[in-house]
Amino acid sequence: ASRRQYLSTIILNCVKDYAERNRNKSTFNRILGVTDVDLYAPGLNFIFGEAELLGEAAIISLCRLRPEFYGKQPNRDLFTERAIKEAIHEIGHTLGLRHCPNPTCVMHFSLHIGMTDRKRREFCHGCRWKIERYLNPFRAPDFL
Repeated sequence: ASRRQYLSTIILNCVKDYAERNRNKSTFNRILGVTDVDLYAPGLNFIFGEAELLGEAAIISLCRLRPEFYGKQPNRDLFTERAIKEAIHEIGHTLGLRHCPNPTCVMHFSLHIGMTDRKRREFCHGCRWKIERYLNPFRAPDFL
């Protein structure tokens, strides 16, 4: 890649292919690929991750989650927190969640790293409700 970035869909398809080849060897129903290369998608300069909506595969890139990428000192705790948030966000898409308008919800779309830092690693009430309905369609959520 001349721009030193990789098209996220290509890597996501590799993860999906891996899942397909190993379907009978494992009990997973979701798979998260983690890469250290910088990702982009058509129309976007970069992305932190990508997932299939209601699919089984997702990917995140660690590249732009490191403080060093922005000229800051390394900070393992901050890096780990960012990676956890992005992993939860992308797995949320595989559970049918779309981007949430609540800026503190983990499903909020991050245009830049500051937005990732601002959001929590938890789903808001509305997104939790949607996941509960997806996982248990015939039972009322406990937290209502």
